[in-house]
Amino acid sequence: MEASKEIVRAIVPETTPALEVASSFDELGLAAPILAAVKEMGYVIPTPIQQQAIPLVLAGRDLMAQAQTGTGKTAAFVLPLLQKMVPHANASASPARHPVRALVLTPTRELAIQVHESVVGYNKHLALRSTVVFGGVDMKAQLADLRGGVEILVATPGRLLDHANSRGVLLSQVQFLVLDEADRMLDMGFLPDLKRILDFLPTKRQTLLFSATFDDNIVGLARSFLQNPLKVEVAKRNTSADNVEQLVHKVKEENKLDALVQVVNSRDIAQVLVFTRTKVCADKVGHRLQKRGIKAAIIHGDKAQVERLAALEGFKQGKVQYLVATDIAARGLDIVELPCVVNYELPYAPEDYVHRIGRTGRAGASGLAVSLCAPDEERLLAGIERFIKRDLKATPLPETAPPPVRAIATSIMPATVSSETKGPFSQRFGRTRAEPVCALLLPPANQVEPTPTVATPA
Repeated sequence: MEASKEIVRAIVPETTPALEVASSFDELGLAAPILAAVKEMGYVIPTPIQQQAIPLVLAGRDLMAQAQTGTGKTAAFVLPLLQKMVPHANASASPARHPVRALVLTPTRELAIQVHESVVGYNKHLALRSTVVFGGVDMKAQLADLRGGVEILVATPGRLLDHANSRGVLLSQVQFLVLDEADRMLDMGFLPDLKRILDFLPTKRQTLLFSATFDDNIVGLARSFLQNPLKVEVAKRNTSADNVEQLVHKVKEENKLDALVQVVNSRDIAQVLVFTRTKVCADKVGHRLQKRGIKAAIIHGDKAQVERLAALEGFKQGKVQYLVATDIAARGLDIVELPCVVNYELPYAPEDYVHRIGRTGRAGASGLAVSLCAPDEERLLAGIERFIKRDLKATPLPETAPPPVRAIATSIMPATVSSETKGPFSQRFGRTRAEPVCALLLPPANQVEPTPTVATPA
């Protein structure tokens, strides 16, 4: 706690009592309805990023905030923005009484939905309206919400421009702009849209940037549209979480699928998020897993929004064991107690590695991140090590679990899985089976993978 206070005092004068680091949400100066919602969601002690960022946002400062994934960055900007809009809360039916005052931009649809869910949770006792808009779905329902009036709008850039250009939403009264996963929002892919959005916004506003990684180019660019910003870092810059065990296995490209299944089975991992670089590879890996009888789902940018939501929901509910995804799932997705992330392909951008493995080990829990590194990916691995300032030593693949013991025909006693034979990672990463398993019903020890069909271009 003392270290956190020193960081804040280094940014602002110690004589500013409102900016002292709080040890509880009650000390942050939040209104009673907001505190009630926080308590109902089960939060008692603010995380370091919340302790440091919330007072600075309440003080009206532009902010660049960096913290590792899973540390509560969303609440660090949602809570103070709600507090600053408390005076505007009203139950009027007139849309004119509910102009957009806070705009939150995210790079992906999934993250937009998740941020909006947090807004709804924290805002449940306030008369403030909110909605979320993103592409891939019909605009009519979104337009109806916008025309009804909302104070808080969460959006992806492309769909927001669609509404703004057609005058479906007016942004002239926006007082607060938040870029979530700001490093991605400021790269060349999103920057043109972002610049067009800024033209719709008032020059006088409070701007907040939140991300797990910032490089020097992003910092320089951000300063061009922030006013005298403060910078908050609650961890060493561009570092990976200490509570995530990171392993590297050197594997030939053609052996990666077998290695993936071997890693999951040998450690009895209940669920795993598998990252690929491309949509084509995601489809290939997902379909090959399904052919093996494994419950797998696929998520990437070419999937319809309803398919993406269904895959994600099935994974969150535990109906899907493997979720194979491109980097659209690397940022902001909060999957409770996700035990393991596997980099089936190493990312081209080292910062994407940090975001990927941040999907596990969230909220202080332990996690496992496994990277399958082919010979032609050695240079990518070296770049990741330089970025996170950490050596990732290669280790052998875990041994395959021994085949199940077959029950003799005269035996009627069911075979159970012994906790002593499940390996050292069983308790940590797996979910033990509640019911006994009859050995006669177990699948063959060595299943032969069907020969994949080769798709021809249309």
